[in-house]
Amino acid sequence: MRLLRALPKRLTLPTLGRWVALSALVGVVAGAGAIVFYYATNYAGAFFLRDLAGYVPPEEGVAHGPRVDSLAMSFRWFLAFIPALGGLVSGWLVYTFAPEAEGHGTDGAIDAFHNKGGLIRARVPIVKTLASAATIGTGGSAGREGPIAQIGAGFGSFLATRLGLTPADRRVLLVAGMAGGIGATFRAPLGGALFAVEVLYQNPEFEHEGLIPAIISSIVAYSLFGAVTGWEPLLQTPRFRFTYPPELLVFLGLAVACALLGMVYVRVFYATRDLFHRVPVPAMWKPVIGGLALGALALAVPQVLGSGYGWIQAALRGHMALWVMLVVCLAKVVATSLTISSGGSGGVFAPSLVIGAMLGGAFGATADALFPALVQDPRAYVLVGMAGFFAGVSNTPVATLIMVSELTGDYGLLAPLMLVSVVAMLTARATTIYEKQVPGRVDSPAHLGDLVVDVLEGIRVRDLGEQGRPPTLVAEDMPLPRILECIAAADTAYYPVVDRQGRMTGIFSVNDIRRILNEDLPPNLVIARDIAVPRVVTATPDEPLSQVLRKLSSRGLEEIPVVDPDDPGRVLYMLSRRSVLARYTRELEHRKGLYAEV
Repeated sequence: MRLLRALPKRLTLPTLGRWVALSALVGVVAGAGAIVFYYATNYAGAFFLRDLAGYVPPEEGVAHGPRVDSLAMSFRWFLAFIPALGGLVSGWLVYTFAPEAEGHGTDGAIDAFHNKGGLIRARVPIVKTLASAATIGTGGSAGREGPIAQIGAGFGSFLATRLGLTPADRRVLLVAGMAGGIGATFRAPLGGALFAVEVLYQNPEFEHEGLIPAIISSIVAYSLFGAVTGWEPLLQTPRFRFTYPPELLVFLGLAVACALLGMVYVRVFYATRDLFHRVPVPAMWKPVIGGLALGALALAVPQVLGSGYGWIQAALRGHMALWVMLVVCLAKVVATSLTISSGGSGGVFAPSLVIGAMLGGAFGATADALFPALVQDPRAYVLVGMAGFFAGVSNTPVATLIMVSELTGDYGLLAPLMLVSVVAMLTARATTIYEKQVPGRVDSPAHLGDLVVDVLEGIRVRDLGEQGRPPTLVAEDMPLPRILECIAAADTAYYPVVDRQGRMTGIFSVNDIRRILNEDLPPNLVIARDIAVPRVVTATPDEPLSQVLRKLSSRGLEEIPVVDPDDPGRVLYMLSRRSVLARYTRELEHRKGLYAEV
C-alpha cells in the first residue's frame, strides 16, 4: 500500500503509464474476485442442489444432451426449501453488514458512479460475494454479473480512495473494476469493457473517459480468469451464418417481441419489489419469503432454479420443445422477481439471457412452422433472442451484442444481432431494469458543470478576487495535533502546505485528515508533509473562469488555490466552487433577461 500511495507522486495524471498500472491492478483483483466467486457459487450449487436435493440441470458448454419435452425432473421434495435457506443467509449478511449490497449489484455501482463520487464502502464487495454465493448456490434465479460488477467496482473505488485520487479518477477506476469483473466472469473481455461504459446511461452514450482503463482491466481480469478456469466460450453453438437478407423481416418481429416482454419483465420486477417493501416483516426475512415462493414455483417448473445457462445450451442445440420454452420463459420472469426483488443478492444478466433465449427459441420454432421459406435455422433465434431481450431491458445494445457473441464464440449472426438489439432498445426506451441509470451525461451529477461553462466566457478569475478567502497556510513540518488546532477556526476547505520560504509544496483537505486518523498512527509522528497531496490543481488571476469550473467539476473539488503566475508557489487566495457557481447563476439570469427583452 505504501508503494501504491507513492504512485501518484511519481506519475502525473495524464500519464498513460499510470492509468495502465492502476487499471491493470484493478483487473488483477477483479479477475481474482471472479475466480473466487466462480468456484464459490459452483461448489455451493453442487452441494445444495445436486448432492443434497438431487437436482441436476443440463450443463452449459456441452454440445450433446437429451431432448427436453417435459417440465418433469428428478429431485428430492425438500428442494422447495433450499432457496429459502439461501435467502436467510443472504438476508442476514446484507442487512446486518451492508444494506446497500441487496438486489442486483450493477445498480449499486451505477448509483455510486452518478451520485456518490464513485464511493463504495470497502465491506460491500466482501458482503456481496458471500451473499450472492449463498443466493445463487441455493438455486436463486440470479446471475453472477451484478455481484462481480459490484466486487470489481468496489475495489476500484477502494484503491482510488486509498491513493487519495480525485472523485473523477475514482469513478474511472470504478468503471474499470466493473469491466474487469464482467469481462472475466463471462469470458467476454470486449463486451465487459463496453458494458461498463454503456450501462451508465439510458440513451446511447458512453462514459468515454473510462473506456481505455476498462479495456485494460478487462483484458487483465479475463486473462487471469481464463488461465485458471479455461478459455472455452461459456456456451457451445452450431456454426450459425446469416446469408438470407429477407429473414431480417422475421428477426424484426423477434425484436418487437423482445421489447414487449421486456417491458412486462421490468414492471413485474419492480412491482414485486414494491410488494415486498409493503410486507410488514424485518427486511432480512424478506429474501426468505422470496426463497419460499421460488421453491414453490420450482416444484412445478424446476427449470427456473439457478442461473439457467444449461437450459440455454439445450435450446441452442434445438433440444427443447416449443411449449417448454414458453413456460420456462414466463416462469423465469416470476422467479427472478421473487429472488432479487425480495432483497436477495444476485445479477439480472443471466436470468435475462435465459428469458430471451427461451423467447427466441419459441419464436424461431413458430416462425419456422409458419414461414419455412424464410427461416434458415430456428436455433439461431435462441442466440439472437438473448441479445435482443437484454439490450431492450438494459439499454446496452452495443455491449450486449458483443457479449453474446463472445459468450458463444459465434460471430456469424452479427447483422441480425445488431438489428434486434437496436430495435428492441428503441422500442422499450421508457423502461430499464437498471433504475439508477440516468438519461445521458448531461443528466449525471458526476458531470455537473461539464456542459454549462460557456456562460462564463470572457470572465476571469480576478473578477471574483473579492470573494476569495485568505489561505490557511500550514508549515511542512507541523505535527498533526498543531494542524488540528490551526484548522479548527479556519473557514476554508483546503489547506496549502508551505516550505520555510512560504512557497506551496502540497495541499490537503479535512477528508485527508480523517483518512490519517483512521489509520491509528501516533499523532505526533504525522506531519503536514505526510498528509499533503503534492500535485496541486491551481488557478491564476488571468485564467478564464470557465476553465476553472471545468477543473472543479472534473476533479470534484470544492476549492482551488489562486496563485501568482510569476511565482506559482505563492498562494494569493482560495476560490470556492460556490463562488464560481454563484457567478454562473448571476450570468445566466442576466442572459435570460437579455433574451426576454429581445
